[in-house]
Amino acid sequence: MHVFVTGASGHLGSAVVPELLAAGHRVVGLARSDSSAAAVAALGAEVRRGDLDDLDGLREAATAADGVIHLAFKHEAMRTGAFAEAVEADRIAVEAISDALARSGTGKPLVIASGTLMLALGGISGRPGTEADALPGGPRTDTENAVIAMAERGVRSSAVRLPPLVHSDLDHHGFTPSLIGFARANGYSGYPGDGDNRWPAGHTLDIARLFRLALEQAPAGSRLHAVADEGVPTRQIAEAIARNLDLPAKAVPAEEVPAYFQFMAAFIGLDNLTSAARTRELLGWEPTHPDLITDIDAGHYFAPEGDRQA
Repeated sequence: MHVFVTGASGHLGSAVVPELLAAGHRVVGLARSDSSAAAVAALGAEVRRGDLDDLDGLREAATAADGVIHLAFKHEAMRTGAFAEAVEADRIAVEAISDALARSGTGKPLVIASGTLMLALGGISGRPGTEADALPGGPRTDTENAVIAMAERGVRSSAVRLPPLVHSDLDHHGFTPSLIGFARANGYSGYPGDGDNRWPAGHTLDIARLFRLALEQAPAGSRLHAVADEGVPTRQIAEAIARNLDLPAKAVPAEEVPAYFQFMAAFIGLDNLTSAARTRELLGWEPTHPDLITDIDAGHYFAPEGDRQA
């Protein structure tokens, strides 16, 4: 299959592209810079220059492909407070890709990255969020719902909901490195409240395999959960970071949460217990790589940046 991948040089893309190539697929990766292009080429994929704002280019690439995996997102904008702008740019880009696939009329697959935190933000707590849970709308949820609805236009669409903690030695800028950075900056590893709220997690390589399975097998209109750890208490996460940094772990006073957790402050206290039972049954997906705490204790997150895997 000829697969067009956005975000091909990023954290997830750097695992998804090799996974696809190893399965015999031809991959064309979107690259917005010379360094991204070099990274995509080094993975063994073909390079297409462009970005999420190049809507004509996205339509052309989607039309030429047999399927699309959409991983790109303007993460820099999110971190600097322009989350709404990043969400809107993503929605417009996905709309362009979806429309191009629908116009081909061939049942091509489209797999996008969504997030389990949207369930918690939508009020689902006290029980595991499931693949059957669908919210009426909201940031990023609108895009997910639109993609699921593309099944009615002949696109074999699916949304892979990522846990907030996607971890591995490929993870240089995700929430785990951010939490480690907050601990270093503040002299202690913090958690919100009593630290009993739970966050799901998944290993990058396991999730890359799920994206391939979704591309190849997921029925149209599928919501999938890329979750291995259904819910790790934030206190346990803080304690793992603390022992690797030789720092204390303790609760962050409520009035200090915004300063300590910065861009994560609005959602660090959410309880996001999440099930992936239907995903495992539907696609035969079974995570095989280390869980979050084991991976943190492996030490690679704490190596000097130059010594970590590029």
